[in-house]
Amino acid sequence: MLRDPSVKYRPFPQIPLTDRQWPSRTITRAPIWLSTDLRDGNQSLIDPMDAEKKTRFFDLLVRCGLKEIEVGFPASGATDFDYIQNLVRSGRIPDDVTPQVLTQSRADLIRTSFDSLAGAKTAIVHVYNAVAPAWRKIVFGMDKADIKAIAVEGAKQLRDNAARLPDTDWRFEYSPECFSTTEIDFSIEVCAAVMDILQPTADKPIILNLPATVEAATPNIYADQIEYFGKHLPNRDAALISLHTHNDRGTGVAAAELGLLAGADRVEGCLFGNGERTGNTCLVTIALNMYTQGVDPELDFSDIDQVIQTVEYCNNIPVHPRHPYGGDLVYTAFSGSHQDAIKKGFAARERQNDEAWEVPYLPIDPADLGRSYEAVIRVNSQSGKGGVAWVLEQDKGLKLPKKMQASFSHVVQALADETSRELAADDIWQAFERTYLATEGKRFQLVDWHETHSGADRIFAGKLTIDGTERSVSGRGNGLMSSVIAALAESGGPLMDIVDYSEHAIGQGSNVQAAAYVECRTADGKSLFGCGLDTDVATASVRAILSAANGAYVGLI
Repeated sequence: MLRDPSVKYRPFPQIPLTDRQWPSRTITRAPIWLSTDLRDGNQSLIDPMDAEKKTRFFDLLVRCGLKEIEVGFPASGATDFDYIQNLVRSGRIPDDVTPQVLTQSRADLIRTSFDSLAGAKTAIVHVYNAVAPAWRKIVFGMDKADIKAIAVEGAKQLRDNAARLPDTDWRFEYSPECFSTTEIDFSIEVCAAVMDILQPTADKPIILNLPATVEAATPNIYADQIEYFGKHLPNRDAALISLHTHNDRGTGVAAAELGLLAGADRVEGCLFGNGERTGNTCLVTIALNMYTQGVDPELDFSDIDQVIQTVEYCNNIPVHPRHPYGGDLVYTAFSGSHQDAIKKGFAARERQNDEAWEVPYLPIDPADLGRSYEAVIRVNSQSGKGGVAWVLEQDKGLKLPKKMQASFSHVVQALADETSRELAADDIWQAFERTYLATEGKRFQLVDWHETHSGADRIFAGKLTIDGTERSVSGRGNGLMSSVIAALAESGGPLMDIVDYSEHAIGQGSNVQAAAYVECRTADGKSLFGCGLDTDVATASVRAILSAANGAYVGLI
Protein backbone atom coordinates (compact mmCIF):
# COMPACT_ATOMS: atom_id res chain seq x y z
CA MET A 1 0.00 0.00 0.00
CA LEU A 2 1.11 3.54 -0.71
CA ARG A 3 2.13 5.65 2.26
CA ASP A 4 0.61 8.64 0.44
CA PRO A 5 -2.47 7.31 -1.37
CA SER A 6 -3.41 10.85 -2.46
CA VAL A 7 -0.90 10.59 -5.31
CA LYS A 8 -3.06 7.85 -6.83
CA TYR A 9 -6.57 8.35 -5.46
CA ARG A 10 -8.67 11.49 -5.26
CA PRO A 11 -11.35 12.29 -2.68
CA PHE A 12 -14.85 12.35 -4.13
CA PRO A 13 -16.10 15.92 -4.69
CA GLN A 14 -18.99 17.33 -2.71
CA ILE A 15 -22.35 17.98 -4.36
CA PRO A 16 -23.34 21.67 -4.64
CA LEU A 17 -26.47 21.19 -2.58
CA THR A 18 -27.52 23.88 -0.15
CA ASP A 19 -30.39 23.59 2.29
CA ARG A 20 -30.40 19.78 2.02
CA GLN A 21 -33.57 18.25 3.46
CA TRP A 22 -32.83 14.54 3.69
CA PRO A 23 -30.96 14.57 7.05
CA SER A 24 -34.12 15.61 8.91
CA ARG A 25 -36.46 13.12 7.22
CA THR A 26 -37.63 9.68 8.32
CA ILE A 27 -38.62 6.69 6.21
CA THR A 28 -42.33 6.29 6.87
CA ARG A 29 -43.52 4.03 4.04
CA ALA A 30 -42.24 1.26 1.84
CA PRO A 31 -40.75 2.14 -1.55
CA ILE A 32 -41.56 0.34 -4.77
CA TRP A 33 -39.33 -2.73 -4.71
CA LEU A 34 -37.64 -4.33 -7.70
CA SER A 35 -35.75 -7.59 -7.41
CA THR A 36 -32.90 -7.95 -9.86
CA ASP A 37 -31.86 -11.40 -8.59
CA LEU A 38 -32.71 -13.03 -11.91
CA ARG A 39 -30.64 -10.51 -13.90
CA ASP A 40 -27.97 -8.62 -11.96
CA GLY A 41 -27.68 -11.39 -9.40
CA ASN A 42 -27.69 -14.15 -11.99
CA GLN A 43 -25.03 -12.59 -14.21
CA SER A 44 -22.65 -12.47 -11.23
CA LEU A 45 -22.83 -16.22 -10.52
CA ILE A 46 -20.03 -18.59 -11.44
CA ASP A 47 -22.70 -20.95 -12.74
CA PRO A 48 -25.74 -18.92 -13.84
CA MET A 49 -29.15 -20.30 -12.96
CA ASP A 50 -30.87 -22.69 -15.35
CA ALA A 51 -34.59 -22.40 -16.11
CA GLU A 52 -35.59 -24.61 -13.17
CA LYS A 53 -33.67 -22.49 -10.67
CA LYS A 54 -34.86 -19.22 -12.20
CA THR A 55 -38.45 -20.41 -11.99
CA ARG A 56 -38.03 -21.47 -8.38
CA PHE A 57 -36.47 -18.09 -7.57
CA PHE A 58 -39.23 -16.23 -9.41
CA ASP A 59 -41.89 -18.09 -7.43
CA LEU A 60 -40.08 -17.20 -4.20
CA LEU A 61 -40.00 -13.52 -5.11
CA VAL A 62 -43.73 -13.59 -5.80
CA ARG A 63 -44.42 -15.26 -2.44
CA CYS A 64 -42.32 -12.62 -0.69
CA GLY A 65 -44.50 -9.89 -2.20
CA LEU A 66 -42.29 -8.43 -4.94
CA LYS A 67 -44.47 -6.68 -7.52
CA GLU A 68 -41.71 -5.76 -9.97
CA ILE A 69 -39.14 -8.40 -10.95
CA GLU A 70 -36.30 -8.00 -13.41
CA VAL A 71 -36.42 -11.42 -15.07
CA GLY A 72 -33.35 -11.23 -17.30
CA PHE A 73 -31.29 -9.77 -20.10
CA PRO A 74 -33.01 -11.34 -23.14
CA ALA A 75 -30.64 -9.88 -25.69
CA SER A 76 -27.73 -11.72 -24.06
CA GLY A 77 -28.69 -15.00 -25.70
CA ALA A 78 -31.26 -17.71 -26.26
CA THR A 79 -31.20 -18.98 -22.65
CA ASP A 80 -32.57 -15.78 -21.15
CA PHE A 81 -34.84 -15.03 -24.11
CA ASP A 82 -36.48 -18.46 -24.04
CA TYR A 83 -36.89 -18.42 -20.27
CA ILE A 84 -38.63 -15.03 -20.36
CA GLN A 85 -40.91 -16.03 -23.23
CA ASN A 86 -41.85 -19.26 -21.45
CA LEU A 87 -42.50 -17.32 -18.25
CA VAL A 88 -44.90 -15.02 -20.08
CA ARG A 89 -46.66 -17.79 -22.02
CA SER A 90 -46.99 -20.14 -19.07
CA GLY A 91 -49.30 -17.77 -17.21
CA ARG A 92 -46.99 -17.98 -14.19
CA ILE A 93 -46.82 -14.20 -13.76
CA PRO A 94 -49.63 -12.96 -11.46
CA ASP A 95 -51.70 -10.05 -12.72
CA ASP A 96 -50.30 -7.74 -10.06
CA VAL A 97 -46.65 -8.57 -10.85
CA THR A 98 -44.77 -6.72 -13.58
CA PRO A 99 -41.79 -8.38 -15.30
CA GLN A 100 -38.88 -6.20 -16.33
CA VAL A 101 -35.98 -6.77 -18.72
CA LEU A 102 -32.71 -4.89 -19.15
CA THR A 103 -30.98 -3.94 -22.37
CA GLN A 104 -28.25 -1.66 -23.61
CA SER A 105 -29.32 1.30 -25.73
CA ARG A 106 -29.01 -0.39 -29.14
CA ALA A 107 -31.84 -0.77 -31.62
CA ASP A 108 -31.45 -4.51 -32.24
CA LEU A 109 -31.11 -5.33 -28.55
CA ILE A 110 -34.12 -3.22 -27.62
CA ARG A 111 -36.26 -4.92 -30.26
CA THR A 112 -35.25 -8.36 -28.98
CA SER A 113 -36.08 -7.28 -25.43
CA PHE A 114 -39.60 -6.24 -26.44
CA ASP A 115 -40.10 -9.50 -28.33
CA SER A 116 -39.17 -11.54 -25.25
CA LEU A 117 -42.05 -9.96 -23.32
CA ALA A 118 -44.62 -10.08 -26.12
CA GLY A 119 -47.93 -11.23 -24.73
CA ALA A 120 -47.37 -9.94 -21.20
CA LYS A 121 -50.21 -7.99 -19.63
CA THR A 122 -47.82 -5.27 -18.50
CA ALA A 123 -44.04 -5.05 -18.68
CA ILE A 124 -41.08 -2.73 -18.12
CA VAL A 125 -38.23 -2.38 -20.61
CA HIS A 126 -35.14 -0.93 -18.98
CA VAL A 127 -32.60 0.76 -21.24
CA TYR A 128 -29.21 2.03 -20.11
CA ASN A 129 -26.03 3.60 -21.41
CA ALA A 130 -22.93 4.65 -19.49
CA VAL A 131 -22.51 8.41 -19.12
CA ALA A 132 -19.58 8.84 -16.70
CA PRO A 133 -16.36 10.63 -17.70
CA ALA A 134 -14.17 7.51 -17.37
CA TRP A 135 -16.46 5.58 -19.72
CA ARG A 136 -16.72 8.47 -22.17
CA LYS A 137 -12.95 8.90 -22.30
CA ILE A 138 -11.58 5.37 -21.81
CA VAL A 139 -14.28 2.95 -22.99
CA PHE A 140 -16.07 4.78 -25.80
CA GLY A 141 -13.87 7.68 -26.88
CA MET A 142 -16.98 9.90 -27.09
CA ASP A 143 -17.96 13.33 -25.91
CA LYS A 144 -21.08 14.33 -24.00
CA ALA A 145 -23.09 14.99 -27.15
CA ASP A 146 -22.37 11.50 -28.45
CA ILE A 147 -23.42 9.88 -25.15
CA LYS A 148 -26.60 11.94 -24.99
CA ALA A 149 -27.45 10.95 -28.58
CA ILE A 150 -27.24 7.25 -27.62
CA ALA A 151 -29.71 7.83 -24.81
CA VAL A 152 -32.10 9.76 -27.07
CA GLU A 153 -31.97 7.07 -29.74
CA GLY A 154 -32.71 4.45 -27.08
CA ALA A 155 -35.76 6.42 -26.00
CA LYS A 156 -37.01 6.54 -29.57
CA GLN A 157 -36.61 2.78 -29.82
CA LEU A 158 -38.63 2.33 -26.66
CA ARG A 159 -41.40 4.50 -28.05
CA ASP A 160 -41.47 2.80 -31.45
CA ASN A 161 -41.32 -0.78 -30.19
CA ALA A 162 -44.12 -0.13 -27.74
CA ALA A 163 -46.22 1.07 -30.65
CA ARG A 164 -45.28 -2.09 -32.55
CA LEU A 165 -46.68 -4.32 -29.76
CA PRO A 166 -49.73 -2.42 -28.49
CA ASP A 167 -51.38 -5.34 -26.64
CA THR A 168 -48.98 -4.96 -23.69
CA ASP A 169 -49.11 -2.06 -21.27
CA TRP A 170 -45.50 -0.96 -21.66
CA ARG A 171 -43.61 1.03 -19.08
CA PHE A 172 -40.15 2.49 -19.56
CA GLU A 173 -37.06 2.72 -17.40
CA TYR A 174 -33.88 4.58 -18.25
CA SER A 175 -30.54 4.44 -16.42
CA PRO A 176 -27.72 6.91 -16.86
CA GLU A 177 -25.26 4.12 -16.07
CA CYS A 178 -22.53 5.08 -13.55
CA PHE A 179 -24.74 7.93 -12.36
CA SER A 180 -22.92 8.27 -9.04
CA THR A 181 -19.58 9.02 -10.75
CA THR A 182 -21.03 11.30 -13.45
CA GLU A 183 -21.32 15.09 -13.38
CA ILE A 184 -24.72 15.55 -11.77
CA ASP A 185 -25.93 18.22 -14.19
CA PHE A 186 -25.03 16.08 -17.18
CA SER A 187 -27.05 13.17 -15.78
CA ILE A 188 -30.02 15.51 -15.43
CA GLU A 189 -29.53 16.77 -18.97
CA VAL A 190 -29.51 13.26 -20.43
CA CYS A 191 -32.54 12.12 -18.42
CA ALA A 192 -34.47 15.23 -19.41
CA ALA A 193 -33.71 14.52 -23.07
CA VAL A 194 -35.05 10.97 -22.70
CA MET A 195 -38.19 12.31 -21.07
CA ASP A 196 -38.69 14.77 -23.95
CA ILE A 197 -38.92 11.80 -26.33
CA LEU A 198 -41.12 9.53 -24.20
CA GLN A 199 -43.40 12.25 -22.82
CA PRO A 200 -44.20 10.59 -19.47
CA THR A 201 -46.98 11.92 -17.26
CA ALA A 202 -47.75 11.80 -13.57
CA ASP A 203 -50.28 9.03 -14.31
CA LYS A 204 -47.77 7.05 -16.37
CA PRO A 205 -44.31 8.10 -15.16
CA ILE A 206 -40.95 7.04 -16.49
CA ILE A 207 -38.63 5.22 -14.11
CA LEU A 208 -35.27 6.96 -13.87
CA ASN A 209 -32.79 4.60 -12.28
CA LEU A 210 -29.82 6.37 -10.70
CA PRO A 211 -27.26 3.67 -9.99
CA ALA A 212 -24.21 3.71 -7.81
CA THR A 213 -22.78 1.30 -10.37
CA VAL A 214 -19.50 1.34 -8.50
CA GLU A 215 -19.81 2.76 -5.01
CA ALA A 216 -17.24 5.54 -4.82
CA ALA A 217 -18.25 7.83 -1.96
CA THR A 218 -19.90 7.90 1.43
CA PRO A 219 -23.70 7.37 1.56
CA ASN A 220 -24.38 11.02 2.36
CA ILE A 221 -22.83 12.02 -0.99
CA TYR A 222 -25.20 9.65 -2.80
CA ALA A 223 -28.13 11.13 -0.87
CA ASP A 224 -27.03 14.62 -1.92
CA GLN A 225 -26.90 13.46 -5.54
CA ILE A 226 -30.43 12.06 -5.33
CA GLU A 227 -31.88 15.16 -3.69
CA TYR A 228 -30.08 17.48 -6.11
CA PHE A 229 -31.31 15.42 -9.06
CA GLY A 230 -34.91 15.52 -7.83
CA LYS A 231 -34.83 19.26 -7.24
CA HIS A 232 -33.41 20.08 -10.69
CA LEU A 233 -35.09 17.50 -12.95
CA PRO A 234 -37.71 19.11 -15.22
CA ASN A 235 -41.17 17.59 -14.87
CA ARG A 236 -40.20 15.72 -11.70
CA ASP A 237 -43.81 14.58 -11.11
CA ALA A 238 -43.63 12.47 -14.28
CA ALA A 239 -40.68 10.41 -13.03
CA LEU A 240 -40.13 7.73 -10.43
CA ILE A 241 -36.60 7.90 -9.09
CA SER A 242 -35.16 4.45 -8.58
CA LEU A 243 -32.03 3.51 -6.61
CA HIS A 244 -29.60 0.77 -7.57
CA THR A 245 -26.73 0.77 -5.09
CA HIS A 246 -23.74 -1.52 -5.03
CA ASN A 247 -21.68 -2.43 -2.02
CA ASP A 248 -18.11 -1.68 -3.05
CA ARG A 249 -17.52 0.42 0.07
CA GLY A 250 -19.70 -1.78 2.27
CA THR A 251 -22.46 0.85 2.53
CA GLY A 252 -24.92 -0.17 -0.18
CA VAL A 253 -27.80 -0.50 2.28
CA ALA A 254 -27.02 2.82 3.95
CA ALA A 255 -26.79 4.58 0.58
CA ALA A 256 -30.18 3.22 -0.46
CA GLU A 257 -31.77 4.25 2.84
CA LEU A 258 -30.37 7.76 2.63
CA GLY A 259 -31.43 7.88 -1.01
CA LEU A 260 -35.00 7.20 0.08
CA LEU A 261 -34.73 10.03 2.59
CA ALA A 262 -33.53 12.19 -0.31
CA GLY A 263 -36.76 11.63 -2.24
CA ALA A 264 -36.37 8.38 -4.20
CA ASP A 265 -39.44 6.27 -4.88
CA ARG A 266 -38.05 2.85 -5.71
CA VAL A 267 -35.25 0.46 -4.68
CA GLU A 268 -33.59 -2.16 -6.85
CA GLY A 269 -31.54 -4.93 -5.28
CA CYS A 270 -31.17 -8.63 -4.53
CA LEU A 271 -32.16 -10.88 -1.67
CA PHE A 272 -29.18 -11.08 0.71
CA GLY A 273 -27.15 -8.74 -1.50
CA ASN A 274 -25.98 -11.01 -4.31
CA GLY A 275 -24.47 -9.26 -7.32
CA GLU A 276 -21.25 -8.39 -9.10
CA ARG A 277 -18.10 -7.64 -7.07
CA THR A 278 -19.31 -7.01 -3.52
CA GLY A 279 -22.96 -7.29 -4.50
CA ASN A 280 -26.11 -5.22 -4.78
CA THR A 281 -27.94 -3.70 -1.88
CA CYS A 282 -29.77 -6.30 0.22
CA LEU A 283 -33.54 -6.00 -0.07
CA VAL A 284 -34.05 -8.18 3.01
CA THR A 285 -31.93 -5.87 5.15
CA ILE A 286 -33.57 -2.66 3.99
CA ALA A 287 -37.07 -4.10 4.35
CA LEU A 288 -36.48 -5.46 7.85
CA ASN A 289 -34.71 -2.28 8.91
CA MET A 290 -38.00 -0.55 8.12
CA TYR A 291 -39.94 -3.23 9.95
CA THR A 292 -37.94 -2.65 13.15
CA GLN A 293 -38.94 1.04 12.94
CA GLY A 294 -42.64 0.18 12.81
CA VAL A 295 -42.96 0.60 9.02
CA ASP A 296 -44.65 -2.14 7.00
CA PRO A 297 -42.15 -3.01 4.24
CA GLU A 298 -44.92 -4.75 2.25
CA LEU A 299 -42.61 -7.74 1.83
CA ASP A 300 -43.04 -11.03 3.66
CA PHE A 301 -40.01 -12.67 5.27
CA SER A 302 -41.97 -14.48 7.99
CA ASP A 303 -40.28 -17.76 7.00
CA ILE A 304 -36.79 -16.43 6.47
CA ASP A 305 -35.15 -19.84 6.67
CA GLN A 306 -37.18 -21.04 3.69
CA VAL A 307 -36.18 -17.90 1.79
CA ILE A 308 -32.52 -18.55 2.60
CA GLN A 309 -32.79 -22.19 1.57
CA THR A 310 -34.14 -21.24 -1.86
CA VAL A 311 -31.64 -18.41 -2.39
CA GLU A 312 -28.70 -20.61 -1.45
CA TYR A 313 -29.92 -23.40 -3.73
CA CYS A 314 -30.45 -21.12 -6.72
CA ASN A 315 -27.30 -19.01 -6.29
CA ASN A 316 -25.10 -21.81 -5.01
CA ILE A 317 -23.68 -19.25 -2.60
CA PRO A 318 -24.19 -19.50 1.18
CA VAL A 319 -25.76 -16.67 3.15
CA HIS A 320 -23.09 -15.53 5.60
CA PRO A 321 -23.81 -16.58 9.21
CA ARG A 322 -23.45 -12.93 10.26
CA HIS A 323 -25.65 -11.49 7.50
CA PRO A 324 -28.22 -9.08 9.02
CA TYR A 325 -31.50 -10.74 10.00
CA GLY A 326 -30.89 -13.95 8.03
CA GLY A 327 -27.55 -15.36 9.15
CA ASP A 328 -27.46 -18.43 11.38
CA LEU A 329 -25.73 -16.53 14.20
CA VAL A 330 -27.35 -13.09 14.12
CA TYR A 331 -29.74 -13.82 17.00
CA THR A 332 -27.19 -15.82 18.98
CA ALA A 333 -25.35 -14.64 22.08
CA PHE A 334 -22.29 -16.43 23.46
CA SER A 335 -21.12 -13.63 25.76
CA GLY A 336 -22.21 -14.05 29.36
CA SER A 337 -23.26 -10.41 29.84
CA HIS A 338 -25.23 -10.45 26.59
CA GLN A 339 -26.94 -13.68 27.59
CA ASP A 340 -27.92 -12.30 30.96
CA ALA A 341 -29.40 -9.16 29.41
CA ILE A 342 -31.37 -11.17 26.82
CA LYS A 343 -32.69 -13.54 29.47
CA LYS A 344 -33.87 -10.60 31.58
CA GLY A 345 -35.42 -9.02 28.51
CA PHE A 346 -37.57 -12.08 27.82
CA ALA A 347 -38.55 -12.29 31.48
CA ALA A 348 -39.63 -8.63 31.37
CA ARG A 349 -41.77 -9.32 28.29
CA GLU A 350 -43.78 -11.87 30.26
CA ARG A 351 -44.72 -9.12 32.70
CA GLN A 352 -45.47 -6.26 30.31
CA ASN A 353 -48.96 -5.33 29.17
CA ASP A 354 -48.29 -4.44 25.54
CA GLU A 355 -46.54 -5.88 22.47
CA ALA A 356 -43.72 -3.30 22.32
CA TRP A 357 -40.47 -5.13 21.60
CA GLU A 358 -37.65 -4.22 23.97
CA VAL A 359 -35.17 -7.03 24.45
CA PRO A 360 -31.49 -6.12 24.80
CA TYR A 361 -29.26 -7.13 21.89
CA LEU A 362 -32.20 -8.25 19.74
CA PRO A 363 -33.40 -5.47 17.40
CA ILE A 364 -36.17 -7.73 16.06
CA ASP A 365 -38.18 -10.61 17.49
CA PRO A 366 -36.76 -13.74 15.82
CA ALA A 367 -40.23 -15.29 15.99
CA ASP A 368 -41.51 -12.68 13.51
CA LEU A 369 -39.18 -14.26 10.95
CA GLY A 370 -40.06 -17.84 11.80
CA ARG A 371 -37.03 -18.41 14.02
CA SER A 372 -37.32 -20.17 17.39
CA TYR A 373 -35.72 -18.91 20.59
CA GLU A 374 -33.70 -22.09 21.07
CA ALA A 375 -30.61 -20.71 19.33
CA VAL A 376 -30.80 -17.20 20.79
CA ILE A 377 -28.39 -18.18 23.55
CA ARG A 378 -25.63 -20.71 22.96
CA VAL A 379 -22.93 -21.72 25.37
CA ASN A 380 -19.16 -21.82 24.97
CA SER A 381 -16.20 -20.81 27.12
CA GLN A 382 -17.27 -17.12 26.91
CA SER A 383 -20.73 -17.75 28.31
CA GLY A 384 -22.04 -16.95 31.75
CA LYS A 385 -24.63 -18.10 34.23
CA GLY A 386 -27.48 -16.42 32.35
CA GLY A 387 -26.76 -18.36 29.18
CA VAL A 388 -26.58 -21.68 30.98
CA ALA A 389 -29.81 -20.96 32.83
CA TRP A 390 -31.53 -19.94 29.58
CA VAL A 391 -30.60 -23.18 27.84
CA LEU A 392 -31.88 -25.28 30.75
CA GLU A 393 -35.11 -23.30 30.90
CA GLN A 394 -35.74 -23.46 27.15
CA ASP A 395 -34.73 -27.11 26.77
CA LYS A 396 -35.89 -28.69 30.05
CA GLY A 397 -38.16 -26.14 31.68
CA LEU A 398 -35.87 -25.68 34.70
CA LYS A 399 -35.77 -22.25 36.33
CA LEU A 400 -32.64 -22.23 38.44
CA PRO A 401 -32.34 -19.72 41.29
CA LYS A 402 -29.72 -17.06 40.69
CA LYS A 403 -27.14 -18.38 43.15
CA MET A 404 -27.51 -21.87 41.77
CA GLN A 405 -27.05 -20.49 38.25
CA ALA A 406 -23.72 -19.03 39.31
CA SER A 407 -22.62 -22.27 40.97
CA PHE A 408 -23.53 -24.49 38.04
CA SER A 409 -21.97 -22.08 35.53
CA HIS A 410 -18.56 -23.01 36.98
CA VAL A 411 -19.24 -26.64 36.08
CA VAL A 412 -20.20 -25.66 32.54
CA GLN A 413 -17.22 -23.32 32.22
CA ALA A 414 -14.87 -26.13 33.17
CA LEU A 415 -16.50 -28.42 30.62
CA ALA A 416 -16.24 -25.79 27.89
CA ASP A 417 -12.58 -25.19 28.67
CA GLU A 418 -11.93 -28.93 28.66
CA THR A 419 -13.67 -29.60 25.33
CA SER A 420 -12.68 -26.30 23.62
CA ARG A 421 -15.96 -26.20 21.70
CA GLU A 422 -19.49 -24.89 21.85
CA LEU A 423 -21.67 -26.87 24.25
CA ALA A 424 -24.99 -28.16 22.98
CA ALA A 425 -28.13 -28.31 25.11
CA ASP A 426 -27.54 -32.05 25.63
CA ASP A 427 -24.03 -31.36 26.94
CA ILE A 428 -25.38 -28.90 29.49
CA TRP A 429 -28.20 -31.21 30.52
CA GLN A 430 -25.86 -34.15 31.01
CA ALA A 431 -23.58 -31.98 33.14
CA PHE A 432 -26.58 -30.88 35.20
CA GLU A 433 -27.70 -34.49 35.68
CA ARG A 434 -24.21 -35.57 36.76
CA THR A 435 -23.95 -32.68 39.19
CA TYR A 436 -27.38 -32.66 40.82
CA LEU A 437 -29.64 -35.52 39.74
CA ALA A 438 -27.59 -38.65 39.21
CA THR A 439 -27.44 -41.13 42.12
CA GLU A 440 -24.96 -43.69 40.86
CA GLY A 441 -21.69 -43.33 42.71
CA LYS A 442 -23.19 -40.74 45.08
CA ARG A 443 -23.06 -41.23 48.86
CA PHE A 444 -26.80 -40.78 49.52
CA GLN A 445 -29.54 -42.39 47.41
CA LEU A 446 -33.25 -42.32 48.18
CA VAL A 447 -35.04 -45.69 48.29
CA ASP A 448 -38.32 -44.87 50.06
CA TRP A 449 -39.68 -42.48 52.64
CA HIS A 450 -42.71 -41.42 54.62
CA GLU A 451 -43.56 -38.66 57.04
CA THR A 452 -45.38 -38.58 60.38
CA HIS A 453 -46.27 -35.83 62.83
CA SER A 454 -45.53 -35.54 66.53
CA GLY A 455 -47.07 -32.39 67.90
CA ALA A 456 -45.51 -29.45 66.10
CA ASP A 457 -42.66 -31.61 64.83
CA ARG A 458 -42.48 -33.56 61.61
CA ILE A 459 -40.64 -36.85 61.51
CA PHE A 460 -38.93 -38.11 58.37
CA ALA A 461 -38.54 -41.89 58.19
CA GLY A 462 -36.92 -43.37 55.14
CA LYS A 463 -34.68 -45.88 53.56
CA LEU A 464 -31.49 -44.57 52.04
CA THR A 465 -28.56 -46.24 50.38
CA ILE A 466 -25.55 -44.78 52.16
CA ASP A 467 -22.15 -45.63 50.73
CA GLY A 468 -23.74 -48.58 48.92
CA THR A 469 -25.56 -50.03 51.95
CA GLU A 470 -29.32 -49.67 52.47
CA ARG A 471 -30.16 -48.20 55.85
CA SER A 472 -33.24 -46.98 57.67
CA VAL A 473 -32.94 -43.42 58.87
CA SER A 474 -35.14 -40.93 60.68
CA GLY A 475 -34.99 -37.34 61.75
CA ARG A 476 -37.12 -34.76 63.53
CA GLY A 477 -37.63 -31.14 62.55
CA ASN A 478 -40.17 -28.34 62.23
CA GLY A 479 -40.71 -29.16 58.58
CA LEU A 480 -40.07 -31.88 56.04
CA MET A 481 -36.74 -30.57 54.80
CA SER A 482 -35.35 -29.86 58.27
CA SER A 483 -36.30 -33.39 59.33
CA VAL A 484 -34.46 -34.82 56.29
CA ILE A 485 -31.37 -32.79 57.22
CA ALA A 486 -31.61 -34.10 60.79
CA ALA A 487 -31.85 -37.68 59.52
CA LEU A 488 -28.74 -37.17 57.39
CA ALA A 489 -26.79 -35.63 60.29
CA GLU A 490 -27.64 -38.59 62.52
CA SER A 491 -26.45 -40.95 59.77
CA GLY A 492 -23.01 -39.42 59.29
CA GLY A 493 -24.04 -36.84 56.72
CA PRO A 494 -23.02 -33.17 56.63
CA LEU A 495 -24.30 -30.65 59.13
CA MET A 496 -26.34 -28.19 57.05
CA ASP A 497 -28.82 -25.35 57.39
CA ILE A 498 -31.32 -24.37 54.70
CA VAL A 499 -30.63 -20.94 53.21
CA ASP A 500 -33.09 -20.90 50.33
CA TYR A 501 -35.72 -23.14 48.77
CA SER A 502 -37.90 -22.80 45.66
CA GLU A 503 -40.03 -25.04 43.50
CA HIS A 504 -42.06 -24.89 40.31
CA ALA A 505 -44.01 -27.14 38.00
CA ILE A 506 -42.62 -28.41 34.70
CA GLY A 507 -45.18 -29.01 32.00
CA GLN A 508 -48.96 -29.14 32.28
CA GLY A 509 -51.70 -31.68 32.73
CA SER A 510 -51.25 -35.24 33.97
CA ASN A 511 -47.56 -35.34 33.04
CA VAL A 512 -46.56 -32.39 35.20
CA GLN A 513 -43.35 -32.73 37.18
CA ALA A 514 -42.14 -30.73 40.15
CA ALA A 515 -38.68 -29.22 40.31
CA ALA A 516 -37.31 -28.35 43.74
CA TYR A 517 -34.15 -26.34 44.40
CA VAL A 518 -32.36 -25.91 47.70
CA GLU A 519 -29.37 -23.93 48.91
CA CYS A 520 -27.78 -25.18 52.13
CA ARG A 521 -24.87 -23.92 54.18
CA THR A 522 -22.48 -26.20 56.03
CA ALA A 523 -21.07 -25.59 59.49
CA ASP A 524 -17.88 -24.19 57.94
CA GLY A 525 -19.84 -21.74 55.75
CA LYS A 526 -19.76 -23.53 52.40
CA SER A 527 -22.83 -23.28 50.15
CA LEU A 528 -24.27 -26.48 48.71
CA PHE A 529 -26.92 -26.56 45.99
CA GLY A 530 -29.29 -29.37 45.19
CA CYS A 531 -32.09 -30.12 42.76
CA GLY A 532 -34.79 -32.78 42.83
CA LEU A 533 -37.31 -33.80 40.19
CA ASP A 534 -40.38 -35.90 40.83
CA THR A 535 -44.07 -36.07 40.05
CA ASP A 536 -44.62 -35.49 43.79
CA VAL A 537 -43.41 -32.11 45.02
CA ALA A 538 -42.56 -33.39 48.51
CA THR A 539 -40.43 -36.18 47.09
CA ALA A 540 -38.75 -33.64 44.79
CA SER A 541 -37.79 -31.56 47.84
CA VAL A 542 -36.37 -34.64 49.62
CA ARG A 543 -34.30 -35.42 46.53
CA ALA A 544 -33.07 -31.82 46.45
CA ILE A 545 -31.76 -32.09 50.05
CA LEU A 546 -29.97 -35.35 49.23
CA SER A 547 -28.57 -33.74 46.08
CA ALA A 548 -27.08 -30.91 48.15
CA ALA A 549 -25.70 -33.36 50.72
CA ASN A 550 -24.00 -35.37 47.99
CA GLY A 551 -22.37 -32.17 46.80
CA ALA A 552 -20.49 -31.93 50.08
CA TYR A 553 -18.49 -34.97 49.06
CA VAL A 554 -17.54 -34.02 45.52
CA GLY A 555 -16.20 -30.56 46.23
CA LEU A 556 -19.18 -28.55 44.90
CA ILE A 557 -19.46 -25.14 46.52
